[in-house]
Amino acid sequence: MATEGDASDVSLRTPSAAVRGTEAVVVGGGIGGLAAAASLAADGADVTVLEQQDRLGGAANLIERDGFRFDTGPSWYLMPGTFERFFAQFDRKPSDYYDLTRLDPHYRVFWKDGDRVDVTDDLRQVRDVFDSYEDGAGDALDDYLDDAAEAYELGLGRFVYTDRSRLRDFVDWDVVKSGRALPMLQSMDCYVKEYVEHRKLRQLLEYTLVFLGGSPYNTPALYSMLSHADLNLGVYYPEGGLYAVVEALRDLGTELGVEFRTDTPVTGIDHASAGTRTSGGADPDGNNTAGSDNSPFGTRFDVTTADGTVTADTVVSNLNPAVAEQELLPSGLRRHDDDYWERSTLAPSAYMLYLGVEGSVEPLEHHTLVLPTDWDAHFEAIFDEPAWPDDPAYYVSVPSRTDDTVAPDDHEAVVVLVPVAPGLDDGPAARDRYRETVLADLADYTGVDLRDRIVVEEDACVQEFSDRLGAPGGSALGLAHTLDQTGPLRPGHRGGAPGLYFTGGYTTPGIGVPMTLLSGSQTADAVRTDAETDRILPASVPLPL
Repeated sequence: MATEGDASDVSLRTPSAAVRGTEAVVVGGGIGGLAAAASLAADGADVTVLEQQDRLGGAANLIERDGFRFDTGPSWYLMPGTFERFFAQFDRKPSDYYDLTRLDPHYRVFWKDGDRVDVTDDLRQVRDVFDSYEDGAGDALDDYLDDAAEAYELGLGRFVYTDRSRLRDFVDWDVVKSGRALPMLQSMDCYVKEYVEHRKLRQLLEYTLVFLGGSPYNTPALYSMLSHADLNLGVYYPEGGLYAVVEALRDLGTELGVEFRTDTPVTGIDHASAGTRTSGGADPDGNNTAGSDNSPFGTRFDVTTADGTVTADTVVSNLNPAVAEQELLPSGLRRHDDDYWERSTLAPSAYMLYLGVEGSVEPLEHHTLVLPTDWDAHFEAIFDEPAWPDDPAYYVSVPSRTDDTVAPDDHEAVVVLVPVAPGLDDGPAARDRYRETVLADLADYTGVDLRDRIVVEEDACVQEFSDRLGAPGGSALGLAHTLDQTGPLRPGHRGGAPGLYFTGGYTTPGIGVPMTLLSGSQTADAVRTDAETDRILPASVPLPL
């Protein structure tokens, strides 16, 4: 089984004289913000995290009720090497904070024509599945995964582990000249068709795009690297759920001296009323003079909250940049105009059901996909003609199949996620109708009827993502990974003024827990670089959409 490289080549984060003592405020306690906070603290900054909700985590949050524990956001733990690399910066390991289980099967798929397959941890079994649907497809899978591994190394090397904020930095001319770049720019569906023709096999290789907020028809083939992450590197589960990662980042930050303030919504960010840089800006030991007018970036910022104003040398926003720029920042601090955000392609929202269920839910697995044999209509209902999907493709998570701490005895914790278009009218009547549609569909095509066994129930949809996260259109994921919103074409980490930064899934490298984790680390790297060089490097300038 293929594995990721270890984290032995990762350098420890050590305090920087240019950063030490800098007062930094991180707005938003999602995974990107928590990662940035820990990284800045390790660099020597005095860091405060301001979070509007009563619990850290942002989109990756938690519902606890009557003995049940539900992750409200991400539920897949992929790319374990990325987590190892992140924690290695602090001379720590993920296992210092949570235990991991490698899932087998990775997931189960129910097709609505009656077919059912398990994608297991044994690639030989997966090869056999492919051969059972199409002659020679097992060999084609081997070729595809070899190329996906190459795409993975290319992707991680060019814009994941290293922050490539400019297009010319992203382009590897050796790759371009070899001809390997162009196939990566076509749509995922066109690319996969070069290996296998059977629709069900293409679905098995394309379903991960939902986690990027895209479809097989608008996401570039570069993201075939997710097939490598899934089929070669494995699917994992942290005990307690994905919120265990949030708790780990909180604990790491606490160990490094980060101050966390929850129930503290931010209502504005602006230049402080005073604070021009004077000569020097350092104490006799060469450290930045915190709390003075000698910010490493020349000016300071006032971050306004309901409880008062916090003044900082550096501000990192983990809010989505669209909301931050349009609602919190004055025009002089914005990097993008309103037209840029209006032209952008939003990722889907999601209709979510969080269900505490009495009794067994077999044959559902920890991860289960329920798919129509033709899912085009569902993607059209998201991206082309927004509507509630009549024949939904959806995902079911049952973490209690692996972890007995997330549900009481003889009960199961079940989460159902249906991707839907952002901006839908999701009032009570619409939700009631769709709840019946989804639960009936689940009973019809998996044989698992939950309707008379539900003892705990919560839901979420467009309105919650809009209200709780401030997401435009109630998107559950932010900006889709379309070709013109990939890599350096996504919003960069540097904001519209020296000392102002962005992090999180809206920025580079993109959507997903590993990516937002790295985004936070990269944002801190940008702060450190700018402070140490006494200049501001060019931020990425997104090309027209």
